[in-house]
Amino acid sequence: MVVRDLSFLETWTVPEFKENNGIETIEIKRNEKTGKCFFTFGVETGACSKKIETGEITTPVISQVCVASTGDMFYMLHQKGEGGGATTLAVL
Repeated sequence: MVVRDLSFLETWTVPEFKENNGIETIEIKRNEKTGKCFFTFGVETGACSKKIETGEITTPVISQVCVASTGDMFYMLHQKGEGGGATTLAVL
């Protein structure tokens, strides 16, 4: 299923996300039945961009994402700059 009505609410670097959530590691896993990748942190899970599978991730970030049509929210690991045309206003 491809969801096109995503809103990227907030984005963190991987070290920021780990610090904010009090975790030391993030694991990227593959569902052997579906072939889709996801990530885990503590007891939580998040989605991964297809670029994880293709090895195209050079600058990974994690965003809190909302599906506009349903209001469902989840975390997504993706390439920095990927995410509905988001414009970087500053890098601090």
